[in-house]
Amino acid sequence: MKIQAAVTHGLGEDFKFEEVELGEPKMNEVLVKIVASGVCHTDAVARDLGLSPFPAVLGHEGSGVVEKVGAAVTTIKAGDHVVLSFAYCGHCENCLTGHPTVCLNFNELNFGGKMQDGTNRIHHHDHAVSTFFGQSSFGTFAVAHERNVIKVDPGVDLALLGPLGCGIQTGAGTVLNRFNPEFGSSIAIYGSGAVGLSAVMAAKIAGCLNIIAVDIHDNRLELAKELGATHTLNGKNVDVVQEIKKITNVGTHYAVETTGVPPVVKQAIHALRPLGSCAIVGVTPEITFDVHNDIMAEGKTVMGVIEGDSIPQVFIPQLVDYYKQGLFPFDKLIKVYDFDQINDAFEDSKKGITIKPIVRIGQ
Repeated sequence: MKIQAAVTHGLGEDFKFEEVELGEPKMNEVLVKIVASGVCHTDAVARDLGLSPFPAVLGHEGSGVVEKVGAAVTTIKAGDHVVLSFAYCGHCENCLTGHPTVCLNFNELNFGGKMQDGTNRIHHHDHAVSTFFGQSSFGTFAVAHERNVIKVDPGVDLALLGPLGCGIQTGAGTVLNRFNPEFGSSIAIYGSGAVGLSAVMAAKIAGCLNIIAVDIHDNRLELAKELGATHTLNGKNVDVVQEIKKITNVGTHYAVETTGVPPVVKQAIHALRPLGSCAIVGVTPEITFDVHNDIMAEGKTVMGVIEGDSIPQVFIPQLVDYYKQGLFPFDKLIKVYDFDQINDAFEDSKKGITIKPIVRIGQ
């Protein structure tokens, strides 16, 4: 079928709207009419650094309505409201033990440009176009494996829900799934973008006593306080480590580092109490640590967390329920753009004007 898609042709190039050919869903696949898609930092990295082969249709926070399902699909039916999330194989050891975010085939399935069977679903003038995260939601329709597709409550505005598939799931899941913090514990969240603010909301749900948001933009820190932060620190104005130790007496039990900025990563570790844990969720370059003094001597843990260590089919409906109860107001992060404003949405995200852009693609 012919669809309209925002196609990326080369490093750093703007998106171009083109008519492409989308293949029919195969046995275990689902055809989704895309209503909207979140704009995530990973999309920008893919465009600017070439994470997937060009040309590509990016987009990996899609939401929409199921149009058609393959003959072997059992969990999804036509008409269902769905969110699309990351691709995973479902049969490796990590998938089978409840950790699909670290699927042994994750990079190939999400960044390799092809579907799990090794073929392409998108073509342009008979040339293959890469699929991204097994979905490519920057188009009017998408084909995804049944495992990528999560059924959601049809009573909630579907256009808002796409970011639950990646960025918001990452922040909230790191707190609720990986840390599962004890009631009354302390946590610091570094960076008050969509991922960090999702972590703030999750920490409030978990009953953390001290929820400390760190950023360099006062407007974002104000929003963090509105969403549940008990303390906010502007890293340009204060010694963050010193202030956190004043607030907590000794340091935080937990830290979520979303910025990927090496000095901030070190702050997050230095501000932990002995036996504290820091989750690094942002794309982070090489950093030099004094392993003995920074980590080992105080029994600290530094870990990487992908996609909030979530099982999307379980966790995303939970987040929707929290939203319906008023406990997870992630809609306060969002600004909606028309599909033809996709380049503006990326630019506004880069400049920090918009925390979480969503492009509305269909009805």
